[in-house]
Amino acid sequence: MAIVELKVPSPGESITEVVIARWVKNTGDIVEKDEVLAEVDSDKATLTLNAEESGKIEVLAAEGDTVKVGQVVVKIDTSFKPEAKAVVEAPKAEAKVETKKEEVKTTTAPASTSYATGTPSVAAAKIMAENNISANQMNGTGKDGRITKQDVLAALSNGLPTAQKVLSNSWQGGRDKDRSKMTSLRKTVAKRLVAVKNETAMLTTFNEVDMSEIYAIRAKYKDKFKEVYGTNVGFMSFFTKAVTEALYHYPAVNGMIDGEELVYNKYCDIGIAVSAPKGLMVPVLRNAELMSIADIEKGIKDLAVKARDGKLTIADMEGGTFTITNGGVFGSMISTPIINPPQSAILGMHNVVDRPMAVNGQVVIRPMMYIALSYDHRIIDGRESVGFLVKVKEMLENPSRMLFGGKVPEEVLLGL
Repeated sequence: MAIVELKVPSPGESITEVVIARWVKNTGDIVEKDEVLAEVDSDKATLTLNAEESGKIEVLAAEGDTVKVGQVVVKIDTSFKPEAKAVVEAPKAEAKVETKKEEVKTTTAPASTSYATGTPSVAAAKIMAENNISANQMNGTGKDGRITKQDVLAALSNGLPTAQKVLSNSWQGGRDKDRSKMTSLRKTVAKRLVAVKNETAMLTTFNEVDMSEIYAIRAKYKDKFKEVYGTNVGFMSFFTKAVTEALYHYPAVNGMIDGEELVYNKYCDIGIAVSAPKGLMVPVLRNAELMSIADIEKGIKDLAVKARDGKLTIADMEGGTFTITNGGVFGSMISTPIINPPQSAILGMHNVVDRPMAVNGQVVIRPMMYIALSYDHRIIDGRESVGFLVKVKEMLENPSRMLFGGKVPEEVLLGL
């Protein structure tokens, strides 16, 4: 009998322990090589623990246990082998109808439970919040049981109690409390947020952007863009492109403090804050300054899918030089985002609201967005922070500038 000991792998440098978030398999189960056995939470991400060999497993740690990197958490008895999959004979002609019925039944089988089960998507969460709907009232049909926007709209159309109907039933007059243990990721986020407040000289400056030109480009080319690249064109790609151009003109915003030295990065690794079932994640687009709008969109989409499915790795989230966060998807009109250390600045996007604006002596209605730049005043001066934000504004209001390094196209043409 050969026993294989499965140890907790190192998620990355400086991480010495992880938490067993969920066992996918239990003691006595017979598994195949590379099959997922458990999900583990580290300080930076949720990772999977996979079987190194096929066999019967013995679990040595419980869910919620904190275990050391290198600790044995599973034993695999390789003398047990998974049963060979039965070869299905070709169905006879007269059995075709019955086979189809069976196939329909299997497709409606409920998805396996995971940490995404019962978690609403960003769009679904917004509608649920507006109507005071809890996740317990919903049955998610998305991947791994995730609640989608369509699930919520369908439930509302079928008469699910909305905010006013639920209000009288929301509070039952009890004195109960719910307690849950903080995940490693949440504890790390909490420590870092406090550290930023205590260890940096953080200030925030604001501006506003007329989104008319971006709206016009999206409306004109959205169908063709999706046909060519297989993805939609969103706001984030334009903001990312504008940020990379502005960082070239204001390199201090792309820098950081390392001990007693100032480090100015000559590349743009842009962190994109995304909402995931386990909380806020900030995966990084590498060398975003070299990417086209299409490349940025596809990169953001890939990272968002990995975040949703819990497949982000430490490598996906390390080494960013600047971060963009979009509170507008949750309805935020204005905020002061917190710097993501060791970076020195973060750009906050917000929702777009039609507002009356004075343009050439006339009052017109324009789609406006407030933008905010939080920065570390130890490395970034007021002139640089304001100049950077104005440069971002200028390029978003005149997107053709992004093709000319942030400069006015006519000036480039005239050599000015």
